Amino acid sequence: MHKISLLSLHRQFEEANIQICFNGPLSHSIIEELGLAVRRYLENETSGSDKMMDVFSVYIEQTQNVRNYAQSKVADPVHAQHYNAITLMIGREDNNYVVMSGNVVHKHDLAPLTDKIDHICSLDAAGLKAFYKEQRRKPVVEGAAGAGLGLIDMARKTSQPLTYEVQDIDNNTAFFTLKAVV
Repeated sequence: MHKISLLSLHRQFEEANIQICFNGPLSHSIIEELGLAVRRYLENETSGSDKMMDVFSVYIEQTQNVRNYAQSKVADPVHAQHYNAITLMIGREDNNYVVMSGNVVHKHDLAPLTDKIDHICSLDAAGLKAFYKEQRRKPVVEGAAGAGLGLIDMARKTSQPLTYEVQDIDNNTAFFTLKAVV
């Protein structure tokens, strides 16, 4: 392991107002345990407000999305663990909470994902509600991890449109970061 200054990292977290950060591979049990810690932290910070449930819901959705994506890559065992790693952080920005997740994605998976997010972000509250209802009525695609409602639900809980960033890693993969402000 390279020499790292935890004090320097701590100071960076303090400057960025990051309250919770996780970096590593996800498993169902890690999602649950980290979820309990996030929930306890938010309960202490927000006194059980609706905002706490929205932040927690966004955390769950982001971690499940990464986990489901990684599981879809199990056919490629050499890279499955590579896709299963997540960087997750919850911080504060003004009076809002920021939930960000980042993970490695195959480049051919980016266009459908970013197109969907762009479409969702183009909708107002009424449009999001209608799109959510429309998606709920559609049959679940065989082999899909769900009905595709997670991003829409996340967008409905945020105070700003979802944002994302894509950074190339190599010819085949990129690091995808999703930011939700609640």
